[in-house]
Amino acid sequence: MTQVLSIKSNKPEKVVTVTDNAATKIGELITAEGDPGLALRMAVRPGGCSGFSYEMFFDSEIDDDDHVEEFGDIKVVVDPQSAEMVKGSTLDYKDGLMGAGFAIENPNVTRSCGCGNSFS
Repeated sequence: MTQVLSIKSNKPEKVVTVTDNAATKIGELITAEGDPGLALRMAVRPGGCSGFSYEMFFDSEIDDDDHVEEFGDIKVVVDPQSAEMVKGSTLDYKDGLMGAGFAIENPNVTRSCGCGNSFS
């Protein structure tokens, strides 16, 4: 008789996943800033036509309660309140004929606006 053991990991689920394309672009942007200690901060703020909007910027300050995800040399930082709203999201970077930019695929979104910059 074979016994199957179920092992629960104490490691928390990632708040956000970063694709290889996004990690490469973030790395390029950090290099251009000239400060290798920078992290990409993702946040959710009230506003926009659907209720909330994403905010991303480089930050050198990481609070003790921030969620920090590492992807190679890249760090992505999310504050606890925003983490609840972006948990399970994927950050991608697309570069195509119709334009280039970061895109967030968020499984928690129930409604988004036509421009794609705000959600609820």
